[in-house]
Amino acid sequence: MIDLKELISKKLESQDIGLSYEEIYNLIEIPPQDDMGDYSFPCFTLAKTMRKNPAMIAEDLAKSIDLDEFERIENVNAYLNFFVDRTFFENEVLGEILEKKHDYGRRDIGKCKTIVIDFSSVNIAKPFHIGHIRSTVIGDALRNIHKFLGYDVVATNYIGDYGTQFGTMIAAYRLWGDRDTINSDPINELLKLYVRYNTEAEDNEAMKDDARAAFRDLENGDEEAVSLWKWFKEISLQEFEKVYGMLDIKFDNYNGESFHSQFMPPVLEELKEKNLLEESEGSLIVNLRDYDLTPAIIVKSNGSSAYITRDIATAIYRKNTYDFDENLYVVASQQNLHFKQLRKILELMGYDFYKDCIHIPFGMVSLKDATMSTRKGQVVFLEDVLNKAIDKTKAIMEDRNSDIENIDETSRIVGIGAVKFNELYNSRIKDYVFDWDELLNFDGETGPYVQYTYARAKSVLRKADFKEGEGLNFARISSDEEFSLVKSLDSFTDAVVRAKEKYEPSIIARSICDIAQNFNRFYNTSQIMVDDEELKTERLYLTYATSLVIKEGLALLGIKTVEKM
Repeated sequence: MIDLKELISKKLESQDIGLSYEEIYNLIEIPPQDDMGDYSFPCFTLAKTMRKNPAMIAEDLAKSIDLDEFERIENVNAYLNFFVDRTFFENEVLGEILEKKHDYGRRDIGKCKTIVIDFSSVNIAKPFHIGHIRSTVIGDALRNIHKFLGYDVVATNYIGDYGTQFGTMIAAYRLWGDRDTINSDPINELLKLYVRYNTEAEDNEAMKDDARAAFRDLENGDEEAVSLWKWFKEISLQEFEKVYGMLDIKFDNYNGESFHSQFMPPVLEELKEKNLLEESEGSLIVNLRDYDLTPAIIVKSNGSSAYITRDIATAIYRKNTYDFDENLYVVASQQNLHFKQLRKILELMGYDFYKDCIHIPFGMVSLKDATMSTRKGQVVFLEDVLNKAIDKTKAIMEDRNSDIENIDETSRIVGIGAVKFNELYNSRIKDYVFDWDELLNFDGETGPYVQYTYARAKSVLRKADFKEGEGLNFARISSDEEFSLVKSLDSFTDAVVRAKEKYEPSIIARSICDIAQNFNRFYNTSQIMVDDEELKTERLYLTYATSLVIKEGLALLGIKTVEKM
């Protein structure tokens, strides 16, 4: 596919306008309205270099520039607008899609580069709740996008399987635990113990001390404490795997806090050798006040390790093990300070890779009329949310008199896909409210809407008994609706790269939503099964190309498609 922005940039550079090729390329815009052209170059910055009114510059350039790939070049005030030759453009875009199929948009920009993506990071002995959905699906989408662009990706689930919370769990089990009861319903029963202990310990310092002592037992290798901890971890992971199975998400490893704790002693020694540790009220800290950051506690006053100490050890281990080009942490925005501290400490230790440890923050998800707190037991299990999405989707399909052969499997794919799409369509940094009415809307900017559009395209192809041939020339599709659809298909390639650069899967979600909307406009205004065989064939190929791109776009978001709906 010819890069039309590159053609424009080279042509303008040859006009000796005082800007470099790169500067021109970066200034080229996509106009907000179709009647303003397909590409636009603002001439305001040329006023200084050419010492003329920007509108006059645009007018002169419009008269002097000629490009075969463009139907016309016009100026509107200070803007130079380029209108692409539709036949040329449609053949370029559709030809590439039909040649590459599900590799359309794929690039090798990540060749020989390794990315570690740390996401989901659920806590052992605690519920896998709706609050975990964002890290889980955003991280999975980023993994898919990077792999699509040629990166070697390591997907790691840094499970919370260590720390003071396990002192609480061990102390609670010692008081009230029953193995058979917990095995019958692991997460719910462990949650009950955790909540009960925290509730009773609020005004009971002795219980808080017992919890801290229990964690020290674990760190010191006490046989009973270690045995309980291993059991909590085993039964929790079994429950979590059910949810990951529903989400169709896998990890390369579950190396969490306990795994990386073994690497802490050399880190502590290194911090001491480099004179980075200070004593403060019985704790050992790295003082970061000179960098406008609060001090980072490395060893607590009771002698137990701190979360950031394990993260320092983890970052060093990952660099030594994978020699990563980037180490991405898909973690909520509340941890912004933590990751600033982590990067600064790594920098102070002399590790140049600190700049490659990148925090990918995201906003919080909340439920209507509900707040979530694991400590108080106010949680909504993610498994329950997914099952409810499946049930609601099935009910909607039955109300629509759907004749789907396997409605249970279809409801599962569409329902879970709807939850994922809802998370990924929203800009990751924004907080949002989880709303069932929006989530399962078949007519809005939602997963079911995109799924339905894909199924509609596949239905058209089945009814036409479409068979792919060779040597097609697109000369008959020329309506505004058809051209808008091809333009949105073309924009998908750029969307994939921008999604990687900005760590923002919503760019892809919005791109395929735009494609779906343009396809439905085309479908409603342009009859496909016409008597003119050449026109019918071109429109069927346009439909086929659309189905390919939507399917690939959803796959990058970790969403399966259904052929009938």
